[in-house]
Amino acid sequence: MATQSPFPFLDTFFERLGKGLQPPPWMVEEFQRRLVLALNHVLMQEPEAQARLARQSGRVAEARWRVFFVRLAATPAGLLELAPATAHPDLTLTLTEESPWQLAQAALRGDKPPVRIAGDVQFAAEISWLVENVRWDIEEDLSRVIGDAPAHALGDASRRMVQALRRFAGTAQPEPPAATSVPTPTASGPASTTGSGQA
Repeated sequence: MATQSPFPFLDTFFERLGKGLQPPPWMVEEFQRRLVLALNHVLMQEPEAQARLARQSGRVAEARWRVFFVRLAATPAGLLELAPATAHPDLTLTLTEESPWQLAQAALRGDKPPVRIAGDVQFAAEISWLVENVRWDIEEDLSRVIGDAPAHALGDASRRMVQALRRFAGTAQPEPPAATSVPTPTASGPASTTGSGQA
């Protein structure tokens, strides 16, 4: 059963955003460029991932959520680049859960979000492999800036925080309805009640 968002204003905000409030094009483009830089940074640490993407060079994947979308093309170097707006996607991945609260809860529980996939089967298999196997080693990146010991301490603290958030997300399910008293007839007189709280 779905848990209702404790922050309904977030759902309302995204609904309104989808119905007319659009971020300016320059902001969307800047966000997409930063996303590509981050993805490529992670891919460059995984030679197998680059080799798999290089085999799909020129293919375009489109990721969608609500009214937001980004089109990414695989390059011959096994990295990603923004595809032209006119490019026809070979693969479309649509996030079907519209509630940001539900998505955040699923992520904290370690669940995969519901995704509708359409397009090239082989390209979908390669993207699926990337999602399953490529991870960003944040500690490694931090250690280059602040040293090994502080990076490990921060990583450890982050893991404990994520575990606590996952436990919280797992307990933030709706409570089952309380037991109700049900009248039951007896042989010796009027109906009595049984259920929780009865002696």
